[in-house]
Amino acid sequence: MTTKTITGTDIRLRDTVIRHLDWDPAVDASSIGVSANEGIVTLTGFVGSYADKLAAERAVKSLRGVRAVANDIVVRLMVDRTDQDIAHDAARALSLRQELADVVQAVVHRGHVTLTGTVEWLFQKKLAEDLVRHVHGVVAIHNHIIVRPLAVQRDIQRRITRELHHNADVDARDIQATLEGTIVILNGRVQSWRQREAAEWAASHAAGVTRVDNHIVVAPLPLPTDDVIDEIC
Repeated sequence: MTTKTITGTDIRLRDTVIRHLDWDPAVDASSIGVSANEGIVTLTGFVGSYADKLAAERAVKSLRGVRAVANDIVVRLMVDRTDQDIAHDAARALSLRQELADVVQAVVHRGHVTLTGTVEWLFQKKLAEDLVRHVHGVVAIHNHIIVRPLAVQRDIQRRITRELHHNADVDARDIQATLEGTIVILNGRVQSWRQREAAEWAASHAAGVTRVDNHIVVAPLPLPTDDVIDEIC
């Protein structure tokens, strides 16, 4: 059996995450626990909705020094809702986008929503999930939507590379995008999780892409010490 060593950097990162969650108005951090080890942040505890769980995860990923997030937060509903109620609201949420209304279906079992259907663009698959995650009563989402593009552009790899370099949120100098059929594979290194997700977002918006395999490594710069923070303040 091995024992993990908690370093001063781990403690500073944990404290930074706790302060940020407490400060973020989109997150109820009153029942969220935080631990950090070698840049990997683990979230535990309870929140009142699936959207709150994802909001906490997004807030942590935006921080400098975070290499990965293990989101073990449990959704504990304050008011029970029936699967029928959740399914009705999920269908109504999907109907807000005409391109999804007739092609995506939602099945609900004990608060778990399973999305199925076929779309033409990869970003539409993610959009369907984003619409449903705000439905009250959702505990988890399982996205099984199939992406079936009408056509694959011949210069898709060049277009993806160009989009990565034009995206203000991405430092694309150390990112490589390769194409295997309709699957984009991203490799390289970035300094933040936000840059990693921005690169994936850019690739997923290319016509003809059915999946993005994101192997980009997050290698953040060292966190500033408390003395440096005090000087900045």
